[in-house]
Amino acid sequence: MDMMIMQVSLFVLAVILGVELITKVPATLHTPLMSGSNAISGITLVGALLAAGSGEVSGLWVSVLGMMAVTLATINVVGGFMVTNRMLRMFSRRG
Repeated sequence: MDMMIMQVSLFVLAVILGVELITKVPATLHTPLMSGSNAISGITLVGALLAAGSGEVSGLWVSVLGMMAVTLATINVVGGFMVTNRMLRMFSRRG
C-alpha cells in the first residue's frame, strides 16, 4: 500500500511539473524541447520492446501490454519527428 501511494504521488508530481514546464516554454525553445522529448520517447520504445519480447513467466498480459506500448511509443516517436521536421522547415530560408 505504501508503494502505491508513493507511485501515485510521483505520478501527480510529474503531471504538475509537466504542465508547468510546457505552459512556460517560449516558442523559440519549443523545437529543441520537442527533440529532447523524441529522445525520451525512443528510450520508452526500447523499454516497450523489452517488455513485449520478455516471453518469460510474465505471461500473455505482459506481451499484450508490451505490444500496445510499442505501438503507442512508435506513433509518438514518428509523430514527434514529423512535427519537429515541419517546424524546422518553417524557419528555413526560402529562395
